[in-house]
Amino acid sequence: MAVTVTMPQLGESVTEGTIQAWLKQPGDPVEIYESIAEVNTDKVNAEIPSPVAGTMGEHLVPEGTVVPVGGEICRIEGAEVEVAATHPATATTAGESPSVTADSFSAEGIPAALAPEPVPVAAAASSSQESSAAAPQGADGLHLTPAVRMLAREHAVDLTQITGSGINGRITKKDVLEYVQRRDTAQPAGGVAARRAEAAAAQAAPPAGAAATPATPAPVRQPAPPPAVPVSQGAGDTLVALTPMRRAIAEHMSRSVLTSPHAWTMVEVDMTRVARARARAREEFKRRHGVDLTFLPFVAKAVIAALRRHPSLNATWTDDGVLLRNDVNLGLAVALEDGLVVPVLKGADRLSMAGLALAAQDLSDRARAGRLRIEDVEGGTFTLNNAGALGTVMSQAIINQPQAAILVMDAIVKRPVVVEGDAIAVRSMMNLCISFDHRINDGLPAARFLHSVKETLEAVDDSTELW
Repeated sequence: MAVTVTMPQLGESVTEGTIQAWLKQPGDPVEIYESIAEVNTDKVNAEIPSPVAGTMGEHLVPEGTVVPVGGEICRIEGAEVEVAATHPATATTAGESPSVTADSFSAEGIPAALAPEPVPVAAAASSSQESSAAAPQGADGLHLTPAVRMLAREHAVDLTQITGSGINGRITKKDVLEYVQRRDTAQPAGGVAARRAEAAAAQAAPPAGAAATPATPAPVRQPAPPPAVPVSQGAGDTLVALTPMRRAIAEHMSRSVLTSPHAWTMVEVDMTRVARARARAREEFKRRHGVDLTFLPFVAKAVIAALRRHPSLNATWTDDGVLLRNDVNLGLAVALEDGLVVPVLKGADRLSMAGLALAAQDLSDRARAGRLRIEDVEGGTFTLNNAGALGTVMSQAIINQPQAAILVMDAIVKRPVVVEGDAIAVRSMMNLCISFDHRINDGLPAARFLHSVKETLEAVDDSTELW
């Protein structure tokens, strides 16, 4: 039997992907969950796992083709018959090729029949501490490849029971298979089948007393874009083709301006004390942690503290109300030669100054090397843009949807200012400008947030914890 594979939904806002390279050629054997193609999205590179075992058939699109989510990309020949039972939507009459369609995939790019069930908020909150020792971020926030998630779902595995052997405790396919082997050895015959039947039944019907559909924020109504203005090409003009990243940035920025009524406000911050603290600790910090102590973690720490005091800036607009985010997942804008990417520092409010510096350096290095994963660029709740690293002194940024605001830190410049007693002194000054969604916040909370960041930075002294 032949199965047609389609472009999966590889991220929460990914609508298309470019086939960067075929990892399997026609005639090559393909194992289930084995990567068959490398895809470049507007955010990161990813690999598509095969939903079935068989032989690679026809490539329906060549390398370099942009394919929308749900678009057909290839066929797997000689697929095992059990695929029809695993993916009911793929069953067809004789002679037809079933498709693993876009509807068969979850937001994580795995077949919906194998996707993990949603975790109730109360249950997730009560189990977060229990699972933290076994998994980096709990069952609903594990850094996993689609193949590992597929494998875990197929074998009804509770991922919080597995300690990963990969980098930073990441769970691998080998970890899941070894866990399944140990578990099934201790179970009577039919135990695995019973687990799968229970999981399927739980997915088909909600538990007693629960709502049939989990509550989700209402989608934001998008205004219609204005008609495109005709452009003529003159002699000597050069047309540069749009890369997936450039096209995505254009779409995201246009949509953000059309969606959110932007407002801006700015304050000056005296960074002299921060500059002195950094100069004193810079050499020792580099020796201890292996990274340079920049101004970014100082500002990030102050921003996180201010978001805790002013949660309406760590929020999202919905038609049903303003959704206040519990975690502070700090997006850090990173400029690339051909665009911009915003990797997300998850759980930033739980990190020390050193932790922020190390995590920011890691994300920045991987962003510039093109080694970010899908999960590295999703889930941000607030964005910090260090435009000052490029020498800017006054910047206004566009909000990274669906967040409530974005903050730009500009260059720190020494200049004369009037200080206490009407004296004039040379101080290290920095501008902080916040762009905020005027549907969610007015000028008062935005100004209070900025002044909270300013007060924290100007209060840095020798007692400030840097390690």
